Amino acid sequence: MAILAANHPNDPIDVIMGDWMSEANMTARATLKTDDGGDAYEPTFIESLEPALKDIARHGIKVAVNAGASDTKRLSEVVTEMVKKKGLDLKVAWISGDEVLPAVQKAQKEGKSKFENICTGEVLDEWKFKPIYAQAYLGGLGIAAAFDKGADIVVCGRVSDASPCIGAAVWWHGWSRDQLHELANAFVTGHLIECSNYVCGGNFTGFKSLEWKGWHDIGYPIAEISKNGQAIITKQQGSGGEVSTQTCTSQLLYEIQGPWYFNSDVTAVLDGLYFEQVGTDRVALRGVRGELPPPTTKIGITAKGGYQAEVHWFLTGLDIPDKARMMEAQARHMLKPYSHRFSKLEFTLNGSAAEDASNQNAATVDFRIFVQAPNASDIAPDKFFRPVVDPIMEGYPGATPHLDWRQGFPKAIQEYYVTLLPQADVQHKVHLWDGKEFDIPAPPQSRTYPAQQPSQVEALDVQSTDWGQTVRGPLGWIVHARSGDKGSNANVGFWVRHRDEWDWLRSMLSINNIKRLLAEEYKGKKIDRFELPNAYAVHFLLHDHLDRGVSCSSSYDFLGKNVAEFLRSKHVDLPQKFLNRGRL
Repeated sequence: MAILAANHPNDPIDVIMGDWMSEANMTARATLKTDDGGDAYEPTFIESLEPALKDIARHGIKVAVNAGASDTKRLSEVVTEMVKKKGLDLKVAWISGDEVLPAVQKAQKEGKSKFENICTGEVLDEWKFKPIYAQAYLGGLGIAAAFDKGADIVVCGRVSDASPCIGAAVWWHGWSRDQLHELANAFVTGHLIECSNYVCGGNFTGFKSLEWKGWHDIGYPIAEISKNGQAIITKQQGSGGEVSTQTCTSQLLYEIQGPWYFNSDVTAVLDGLYFEQVGTDRVALRGVRGELPPPTTKIGITAKGGYQAEVHWFLTGLDIPDKARMMEAQARHMLKPYSHRFSKLEFTLNGSAAEDASNQNAATVDFRIFVQAPNASDIAPDKFFRPVVDPIMEGYPGATPHLDWRQGFPKAIQEYYVTLLPQADVQHKVHLWDGKEFDIPAPPQSRTYPAQQPSQVEALDVQSTDWGQTVRGPLGWIVHARSGDKGSNANVGFWVRHRDEWDWLRSMLSINNIKRLLAEEYKGKKIDRFELPNAYAVHFLLHDHLDRGVSCSSSYDFLGKNVAEFLRSKHVDLPQKFLNRGRL
C-alpha cells in the first residue's frame, strides 16, 4: 500500500482495495470474538495502512478493504485514532450487516429454511456442531454509498472479495443497480485483482518463464475500469512478473464454481469470457455478461470443531511401505485404549524416496499420524503423543520422529458450514464518521437460479480427433492449470495457449477422464464440468473433495491449490506437434 500510494505522481491510482478475508481467518477471528479473546480484526491491515497514510491523504486516494473480519467497528476506531494522531484530514466509514447468526437462528426457529450446505447437501439441524458465529458475503454498494458521502477510508467485514472493486467503480461512475453489464464487469475485474500478486504471475503454472523478469518482486495489479464497464488489467510500474492473457486466465479460473458467478449485486456469466493482450502488461477483459443477482447471499457459519494433533516420522531408503506398515501397526496397538474417543485417525505416507539417491534427504519420506477429537483431553499427550512416539525403540530401521513435539499437542480447530440466506434478511448498513448511518436495501430485482450449475459431461462438437503422433508424458508439459478451495469443494481449471490445442484439451478432459486422472484421490462425489471456449479452458468443480475445509482439514492440501499440480503431473498421450512448440 505504501509503494502504491508513494508512486501516485508517476503511476496514479484512485482507489486502493484490499481483500484480507479467507475461510481460514473467518473462522479464526469468529472464535476469537466469541471467546472475548481480543480485537478480532486483521492487524496486518494496520501494518500496511500506517506507512501509506500520509501519501493517501496527500494524493486523495480512497481505500476500501474487508480487513474488519469479525470486529469492523473496532477496526474503524483504530484507523480513526491513527489518522488523528498523524494530524490528517481523512474520513473513516465502516460497513455492518455481515454478522447474521441471529437471522439464521430466527429463520431456523420459524422453519423458513433448512439451510442446506451448498457443498455437502446436509441440513443445519443435522450438523453435529453448534454454530457460534455466521457471516454473510455482502456486495459493494455500501462501499459506494460511503464514498459518495465523502468517506476516504471504508473498512468492512465479510464483503465478498470483489466487492471493494464493485463499490469503487459504482461510486466513481455513478452506476445504478440495473446496469448489470457494468456491474458484472467490475465484479469479474475485482475477482482478477483481489488476490494481489496472483494475476501478475503468482501461483502461475508458467512461472519458469517469469524468472528473467524477477521472481523476487512479482508486483501488484491495477485495474482500469471505464464508464461502460470495460476493464484493463495492468500492474505497478517497475515491478517484476507480468500481466498477460495467461496470468489473467490463471486467476480467472481460481475458486470459481461454474459459468454463473454470483455476487449480492450481480451475477456474472462467464462462458463467453476471454482476454485480449492490448499492450505490454495490459490485458483487456472481454465477453462478460451481466444477469440479475440471486435473492440469497452466501453465508459461512463457524463452530468449534474440537481439537487435532499430529506426529511425523521419517522413513529413509529401502522398504518404505513396509516400514510405514510396521509403524502404523505399533501406533494403532498403543492407541487402542483411547482411539474410541477419536473422531478421526489417519496414517499417511507423503512423498517418495528416490532410487539410488544422491543425498539422504532425497531418499526420505514423511509418515504422518493425524488425529482429531471433540475434547482436548481425548488427545492429551498421554493419549496420543506418547503412544505414537514411545515405540521408537522397537521401531523400523532408522526410526526417527520429528522433534517438534508441539505438533503432537492438542490444537483447537473450527468447523465451517456454507449455506445461503435471503438478502432481505441481511441488515446491510453504512456508518459514517459523524455518527450518521443508513441502510443499503436488498436488490429490488433478483433471479432464482437452479442449484445445479450448467454442466457438460464431455465435449460434444470437437472438429477433429486426429492429433497425429503422440508421446506419453505429464499433462503439464503443454497444459496450464489452477485450483482452489471453497469450503469442502475444490475447483480446477485447465487451459492451453492455442486454438488447435483447445480442441484436443476439451476432447480429452471429460468427467470420466478426470476421475481416472484423480485415481485414488477421487472421492466418489459429483463432478461438474463447463467450457470457456473463448479462453481455451475447461473447468471442473469437485464436490466435497476436500476434508471439510481449511480450518479443520486433515489433508496437506488444505487450500486445494495443489489439486491442479497433482493433475498436471499425471501422464497422458500428448500430441508431438504441440510439444514441438516447447514445454511449459
